Amino acid sequence: MSTTIETTATSLLRFATAGSVDDGKSTLVGRLLHDSKSVLADQLEAVEHASRSRGQDAPDLALLTDGLRAEREQGITIDVAYRYFATPRRRFILADTPGHVQYTRNMVTGASTAELAVVLVDARNGVVEQTRRHAAVAALLRVPHVVLAVNKMDLVGYAEPVFAAIAAEFSAYAASLGVEDVLAVPISALAGDNVVEPSAHMDWYGGPTLLEHLETVPVGSDPSAEPARFPVQYVIRPQTEEYPDYRGYAGQLASGVLRVGDPVTVLPSGLTSTVAGIDALGRETDIAWAPQSVTVRLTDDLDISRGDLLAAGPAPAPTKDIEATVSHLNERPLRAGDKVLLKHTTRTVRALVKEVSYRIDIDTLERRSGAEGLTVNDIGHVRLRTAEPLALDTYSANRRTGSFLLIDPADGTTLTAGMAGEAFETVRGDDAPDAPEEEDWV
Repeated sequence: MSTTIETTATSLLRFATAGSVDDGKSTLVGRLLHDSKSVLADQLEAVEHASRSRGQDAPDLALLTDGLRAEREQGITIDVAYRYFATPRRRFILADTPGHVQYTRNMVTGASTAELAVVLVDARNGVVEQTRRHAAVAALLRVPHVVLAVNKMDLVGYAEPVFAAIAAEFSAYAASLGVEDVLAVPISALAGDNVVEPSAHMDWYGGPTLLEHLETVPVGSDPSAEPARFPVQYVIRPQTEEYPDYRGYAGQLASGVLRVGDPVTVLPSGLTSTVAGIDALGRETDIAWAPQSVTVRLTDDLDISRGDLLAAGPAPAPTKDIEATVSHLNERPLRAGDKVLLKHTTRTVRALVKEVSYRIDIDTLERRSGAEGLTVNDIGHVRLRTAEPLALDTYSANRRTGSFLLIDPADGTTLTAGMAGEAFETVRGDDAPDAPEEEDWV
């Protein structure tokens, strides 16, 4: 039985859009929804009414995505806006992320589960600092496919040399980040060129339109090629007359394939057992694959609780010492010595920030001193010590079990998104100070 996800009418693509302020990102998303016939009549009527009230003759398609009142008043995107639409060939979940630098953290949220990122640039301005920042975030989060949408080609006379220069500069920078799949598309979101329909003004471009690429880019992966990881979310013990001895472990398979008869290791305890049965949707099954939610039964009665991880195949070694690349999301700085909570899959433990090793300069990819800690939107490298051992894969090997969150223990707010291991092999320089002494909190 093949579990590879194919590009069919039932396939799902999660993608995120990002771009600097006024590059036309909301207009692009609105055009994509409008021209793909994914806008309801009442939605379009509301946009037309709002546009007329502003004195505009044509509908402002950006209003289809700028849902917050503050966004409409300022003409910018502030929060991540999720849109769901479909074509005959594929279903889509779109995360429209903000362009302002102070909202870069929102792109981390939107792109964390994306399989493709659309990075928008204004053809008149080319690659700017925020473009490089968005490319770096996409690379950091291991988004496998990136599209460079060179917008407002109508304002540069649909000139091929302008497009070629921007595409070459961006592709070189993306390659330095380790991004392997980059497609550049010249578009005009306002006029609709190469968004859904091919442009009559750019016959020199022979590639797909944006929608054609979204419909055909390979998505998903073969779960059988990944090691099985099953974070336990809940232990089911009915203890009824019908099920007096039933003990099942419920959760969502984070990666891989799990079969009846597979040997598994319980982490972090290291206990071993064998899969005795799998229940899905109230029925027994012989196999489950990511991202199915199932209940797993084992041949042995082991001490397993929420937060434990069932691993089949090669398993990560549990450790209390974690090195990770992080994106800081909170206005409160993250500094060495901070006491935090670390949430990994279904497990939350106390942790100490032993060291902020360095910050990454997005423009040059050089390491800067982390002595002052990380401020909002900073990307850097940290060393952590946890109170209990955790079984983390490297993020480059497994996006689900290689990621974690740092949480403020005082009020529960999210501070930092973490990815186990190094982010970019090309990061240069090393200004990291020596680690401070370990504290008693862990």
